[in-house]
Amino acid sequence: MKKSLAAVYVLAPDGKTIAGFYTLSAYSVELDKIPDEIAKKLTRMPEVPATLIGRLARSNAFPGQRIGESLLADALKRSLANSKSVASWAVIVDAKDASAVAFYKKYGFVEIPSTPNRLFLPMETIAKLY
Repeated sequence: MKKSLAAVYVLAPDGKTIAGFYTLSAYSVELDKIPDEIAKKLTRMPEVPATLIGRLARSNAFPGQRIGESLLADALKRSLANSKSVASWAVIVDAKDASAVAFYKKYGFVEIPSTPNRLFLPMETIAKLY
């Protein structure tokens, strides 16, 4: 945080106990890493701006309360709002494991074939959700 590498957002329902958190930061995606049918519609530049969810986690003390879903929704809404001031083509995530990949896919994220466990969701799609 001191180095301005990521903005941290914390969910603490009672103001004390951390239920979960996520981080957002500016990022860029190399077009040769995303599916060709999408990349060829974007730009001739080698990279496009994106927003990275660097980490999204919930406490095991809050099972079944949809904390992960709430955190993801908040991250996507913030990313969309920020993209109106600072361009961002998509939200990128690096899923921790297969379970996390399945979680993100459930919400429309698409895998980046060249990078295991990395997924993206275009801002255009997020705008339709929110």
